[in-house]
Amino acid sequence: MHKIKKISSNMNLKNVYLHSIDSRRVILSFYKYFCIVNPLKLFFFLKSNLVDKNVLGRIYISKEGINATISIPFSKYKYITRFFKKIDTKTKKMYINYTFENKQMAFWDLRIKIKKQIISSNVKNFCFFKGNKGIYLNAFLVNQYFVSKDCIFFDMRNDYEYEIGHFSNAVTIPSKTFRDQLQQLPKFLEPYRNKKIVMYCTGGVRCEKSTALLRHHGFSYVYHIYGGILSYIKQVQKYNLPNYFKGKIFVFDERLSKKITDDVFSVCINCQQDTDRIHINCFNNSCHRLFIQCIQCSVQLNSCCCLDCKNQLHKDT
Repeated sequence: MHKIKKISSNMNLKNVYLHSIDSRRVILSFYKYFCIVNPLKLFFFLKSNLVDKNVLGRIYISKEGINATISIPFSKYKYITRFFKKIDTKTKKMYINYTFENKQMAFWDLRIKIKKQIISSNVKNFCFFKGNKGIYLNAFLVNQYFVSKDCIFFDMRNDYEYEIGHFSNAVTIPSKTFRDQLQQLPKFLEPYRNKKIVMYCTGGVRCEKSTALLRHHGFSYVYHIYGGILSYIKQVQKYNLPNYFKGKIFVFDERLSKKITDDVFSVCINCQQDTDRIHINCFNNSCHRLFIQCIQCSVQLNSCCCLDCKNQLHKDT
């Protein structure tokens, strides 16, 4: 499998950003499932066209499509969005989420990878996938379904994403990976087969496969939020609608989270007290566990997840 981990070095890109007159940037996230006959050809096409445009982030390509989250200069917003919509006839109407970030960098490098799937799953044969996904919902319909007794909201994100923010009535399968959730999904939702099932994730890419899987298993009333949580938040703000997503959104970049409301769902892994802090990795590199920890416990444990890791850290030093 052909992979290029880094298109430019972190140091070079940091220097470009820090010495740039216009440091305003836009975070773009998008995906599109479509047949890519030659992913390697697209890889080199993207590399040759993006490397000198100060584009940072992650772009995944496979034979089933493209999935990306990138940071671009504000001045190149129109150029880059048009560029990606023109890479194939199937991407012409591709939905692109955008977020403006003026204070904090999301990425420090550009990585383009060819993968087996644009979102990893343990379902090898998705022959049933094409054209069989759930029905898209905009924010107006999401809010209608949210207050309906005939609906259930299901969160298709990992447990560390769910624990910092979610729709307040949503259920989820506690899991560290999308693969694990997908494997358990049909059996878990069987009791809700006759209800309307509204699924959501950060940007929508996981729900495309999840809703298709449910439809394949005979679930009739399957829906998902078009563009995911990111699109929902943008719509409720634009049209002054009630916002039923509470807390923070977990994002897979240097920011780690984006605050939506002041609601706090997360608790310290050690003392179980409510805390508004973001995730950290265990300071013991042999562990490197991702978790949430309050300030007091972080000081006591040297930012380790437990006493054993703290003691091992001292032994190694």
